[in-house]
Amino acid sequence: MIASTIFTIATLAITALAQSSTSTPTISAVGSKFFFSNGTQYYIKGVAYQLTPDDPLIDADQCKRDAKQMADLGANTIRVYHVDPAANHDGCMSAFADVGIYLFVDLDTFSTQFDQDNPYWNQTQQAAFEAVLDTFHGYDNLAGVFVANEAMTRLNGSDTAPFIKAAIRDMKAYCRGKNYRSIPIGYSGADIPSLRPMLQNYLACGSNPADAADFFSLNVYEWCGKSSFPGSGYNQLVANATDLQIPIFISETGCREVKPRLFDDQDSIFGHEMSGSWSGAIIYEWLEETNDYGLVSYGAKVDPSDPTALDGYPRSGEPSPVSPDYSNLKAHWATLHPTGVALSAYSASASQLKPVACPSSTANGWIVDPTSSLPTVGQTLVRAATVTGSHTAGTASPSSTQKGQAQGGSALQEAKQVAGMSVSLVGVFLAVLTWL
Repeated sequence: MIASTIFTIATLAITALAQSSTSTPTISAVGSKFFFSNGTQYYIKGVAYQLTPDDPLIDADQCKRDAKQMADLGANTIRVYHVDPAANHDGCMSAFADVGIYLFVDLDTFSTQFDQDNPYWNQTQQAAFEAVLDTFHGYDNLAGVFVANEAMTRLNGSDTAPFIKAAIRDMKAYCRGKNYRSIPIGYSGADIPSLRPMLQNYLACGSNPADAADFFSLNVYEWCGKSSFPGSGYNQLVANATDLQIPIFISETGCREVKPRLFDDQDSIFGHEMSGSWSGAIIYEWLEETNDYGLVSYGAKVDPSDPTALDGYPRSGEPSPVSPDYSNLKAHWATLHPTGVALSAYSASASQLKPVACPSSTANGWIVDPTSSLPTVGQTLVRAATVTGSHTAGTASPSSTQKGQAQGGSALQEAKQVAGMSVSLVGVFLAVLTWL
């Protein structure tokens, strides 16, 4: 196992150095950190960017306007949840590359996402995921991809995890088979205390790196108003990541339970408390809309029937900062510049990192057998007994709701902190894999 890890780390390091002369340095996951191909560590200062339900990366003029404003904010990353792989993205990807902004993109859509009530991994999903990789792999400012977003939001849905890991395995194999560069492939999870840290450890564990996630991320809305590192629970996030051998970052944050948003958590994320083990954060979200998380707007609300708007919010135009949230975030980011460690100084120690231990299955707890083989394409999960479960509202983030659907007042939008979870298993819970 150690020899395999050393070979993987060495290959990534050599690849990174070989690519250092390109105009846009690429991103690699090495050990528990991200690195630019010039050897400097990559910390994510990102914003969620999904102007339309289908694809925000096809209007080059709008991307240029937004890229300029994001550069003013201090962002270096965007996260996009849904794209059309058949569309042309050259203009937008170039616009963001020109100002040093990288992309994390989700491979799934609302029609190909994983369902914890009926987990499966099939050819339709695989082909759709591969199409996105085919479209975006050639852009040097593609930082990484997610195979899923918040596919599990309760403890008794943890048997979905093997299907997530199977998708990661197969997408990594697809990239190798196509001779694509080593694009980091991982997962974005809901911040469910009862799933921590088992889910991250399960996706990262195992003797074969080809089967494991390249990174893990969490959508975290725990730091609200004038909180603190221990008061928000961020100290527990750090404790959970102590032995994790892959990068981890916050893929959504920006609690709005207390207004205005102060973004004081950024000082911890990019400061001494977290920058040694966490790789940054993505703020939810760029555009102001019904859910009231926006950092900018494209003008005053209009008639919802206006074809250029969605729910009455314009989807294109000159970005205007939402005050004071935009300036609050900009002020924090302007002072936060962690240098991290150079790849040349880190690669040797990274090669000695051992995979985190796989979590054991327990009664009324994490229900995945770590010794079981991962599903193959065409398999589904059949549960042999009735399962009931309850959990507090608000376990999913606002990104779980499709743009254009009713959002105001829903639990997904209003309750941002996970207060707890109770799960009961009725009868014997036995999961078996069968062919579709």
